[in-house]
Amino acid sequence: MTSGTTFTRQKALVDYDPNIIQTIEDDRPRIPVGLLSREEKDRLIERGFLGLYRWYVAKSQEKRNWNPDLSFDWRAFRKDHSPEVVRILEGFFAVEQYVPDYVTTLLRVIRKSHGRSHFHIRWGAEEERHAELWHNAVLFSGQRDGEWLRGYMGDLRANMWQLPWDDPIHMIFYTVFQERATQVNYLNLGVIARGKSDLEMFANDADPILDAACRTIAADEAAHYNFFLEGARLYMYYYPTKAIEAMSDVIKYFAMPAGNIIPNYDRFAELVHKAAIYGPREHAKDVVQVALKNLGVAGRKALENGIKRSRLVPDENGNLRETAVFEGIDFQFIQSAVQRIFGRIEGHERESGLWEVDPTPFVPNYA
Repeated sequence: MTSGTTFTRQKALVDYDPNIIQTIEDDRPRIPVGLLSREEKDRLIERGFLGLYRWYVAKSQEKRNWNPDLSFDWRAFRKDHSPEVVRILEGFFAVEQYVPDYVTTLLRVIRKSHGRSHFHIRWGAEEERHAELWHNAVLFSGQRDGEWLRGYMGDLRANMWQLPWDDPIHMIFYTVFQERATQVNYLNLGVIARGKSDLEMFANDADPILDAACRTIAADEAAHYNFFLEGARLYMYYYPTKAIEAMSDVIKYFAMPAGNIIPNYDRFAELVHKAAIYGPREHAKDVVQVALKNLGVAGRKALENGIKRSRLVPDENGNLRETAVFEGIDFQFIQSAVQRIFGRIEGHERESGLWEVDPTPFVPNYA
């Protein structure tokens, strides 16, 4: 039998067997093979982070320039909050005491990235004022004094927080979920501060100063979440296989920072769960589900299926490039989001004049 005869029979089989046709169609990549080299993708991600950082600084200075001491009337803060609210304030204060660790540990991993490392320093400065805000909330509650706070701070800082992952891609997704989770915590404490909680134990905890503090700090967390979200989209677009694998790891093993080193953290976690501030329901519905939607992923199952079917294929020169069959992942959504990122960067660069000397245009990764 000649090779020509074999080819003819194989072709006829494909032409007429619907099962084979369906199998081929099922294996067809939903995302085309990337056109860019690794070096070019790394360069574009770096330019994206730098442009986002510059845009972020301009917007944050314009819209969110507040002071933890002077932007709130702390003298009017209630002195008769329930023990539960005071314990929650102490817990938030405790988590924020590790800001020096949050900054220095990750900075070592991302220090070569101009935009991401400089943003991280800016992020740390904004997180530092969160620590001072919760310090003031505990102090002005009247149920803890300065000496107690200094002693507690010493106990907290006796241990050092460590990164859950030590690579840039995992950590961009960790910060996406962590910042969203922190925002949800503060928004839900704000519900209590507005007197809107359905729980009897918080019936007398309305406090306009605490409400203002929660809204202010939640706005910061929303801005942080959006920055990290845009960074995650850059990785999703230019390195989809690596990105979804990292995202899946983070979702699977996610834990809020410092929970393993804060004294009596389990009691705090149980309290915020009972208070409907943050627990498994809020994590799944208001954090994971929201973040996945913002990243163009239909759900955790779609993420897992994409990982199972991801693969590398050779280009015309024999170099392996990533492609994947991502069911439930809206790649067109991701590409449009990345185009908007570079459009926002272009707008800022045109306003500042940077576009004239060192522009940051969008470069597609796929045909």
